[in-house]
Amino acid sequence: MTFAAEPVLAAVDWGTSNLRVWLLDAAGEVIAERKSGEGMSSAGAKGFANVLEEHLADMSAPEGLPAMVCGMAGARQGWVEAGYLDVPARISDFAQAATEAPGARRPVRILPGLAQRGAHPDVMRGEETQIAGAELGGGTRFVCMPGTHSKWVRVEDGVVTGFRTAMTGELFHLIATQSILRHSLGEAPDAGAPSSPAFREALKTALAHPERLTSALFAIRAGGLLGKVPAEDAAATLSGLLIGAEIAGAVSASPGMHLVTLVASGAMAKRYAAALATAGLLVDLVDADAAVRRGLFEAGSRLFLAGDRP
Repeated sequence: MTFAAEPVLAAVDWGTSNLRVWLLDAAGEVIAERKSGEGMSSAGAKGFANVLEEHLADMSAPEGLPAMVCGMAGARQGWVEAGYLDVPARISDFAQAATEAPGARRPVRILPGLAQRGAHPDVMRGEETQIAGAELGGGTRFVCMPGTHSKWVRVEDGVVTGFRTAMTGELFHLIATQSILRHSLGEAPDAGAPSSPAFREALKTALAHPERLTSALFAIRAGGLLGKVPAEDAAATLSGLLIGAEIAGAVSASPGMHLVTLVASGAMAKRYAAALATAGLLVDLVDADAAVRRGLFEAGSRLFLAGDRP
């Protein structure tokens, strides 16, 4: 394969179920991209080094091209445990805390996660790289990264000072597939568009009364039985209730929050942007894929390319 520009870094986002690899040029622009279902859960059997080399070979990556990795490859069950940096943690320190990957056939470093100890213990792994690539600047910033486990992060002048996790995505899946509500949502629940009246009404309900979440959830089932909640609205209602309760909790925990940097992509970005606006918050949207690439490139530049930078 002939590249328009010479790759200087392989950026690797290794999740639990998926793997994404980008070849980046000296400006951090994407030259080639590859996606795979070989996440942490399946890569261990073949060997992380072997999986990475297969993908890089298919992308015609030069031998010796360094790779910067984030995500679950650094978990205890991953390639090698990359550990955690305790908060408060300066974003510019993330790269120097990276761990060398054993058995690699090229320079490979895996970024650490973040840990919050004390009264509100919490951890993140992978999202710290999106924070690094979100281009937050100075001052106090509040960051929302929705997903299976949504992260709400406070950053002050380039230092992550604290964060909280909401299990919103996982709760939606569990309730929709394993609770009594599965009978109301059907076999393939779809939260639908954020403009859905059912989503918006449920969102407003949870924002106003998050303490009533559990009874509001059962009302989905009761409403279905009594003909009040159509099946096509049940999933949207569930989504609105869970996201609304999540945002209400975040606002309660951070009274001074008015502007939220939303790091998300696709339908998730649209849904959370609409929900945050409904809650009266201003939204600065940052594409999640672009953020993780920038974070990996910045870390890789510090570790591998510092001598090549002007």
